[in-house]
Amino acid sequence: MIKAELILENGLLRACNIRGHAEAGPKGADIVCAAVSVLASSAQKALSKRKGIEFRCEFPQRGEFSLEILGINAENTGFLAGIGTFLTEGLVSVSNEYPDFCSVSIEEKK
Repeated sequence: MIKAELILENGLLRACNIRGHAEAGPKGADIVCAAVSVLASSAQKALSKRKGIEFRCEFPQRGEFSLEILGINAENTGFLAGIGTFLTEGLVSVSNEYPDFCSVSIEEKK
């Protein structure tokens, strides 16, 4: 089971932790793992190409991803909101489609 935890603050992504393996198919052909991996790596790559957003991202081992937003300038809040929506909606969509293999929890802080 893949477990994704998202932390949003005032609608902006602050952190994302993803752990586990879906085991929905053979290694290298698991569509649930592939979908979650593409979402996580796409968010990380988009953030890395944007100046003015400081973040830490780690892939410590297969089946683990962590992302933490450390700082952002005011002109990037819209961009970060978009990345957060992309990641949240994508992960929730995978979880809704494959509830036996992926779960998502969202913590919203104000």
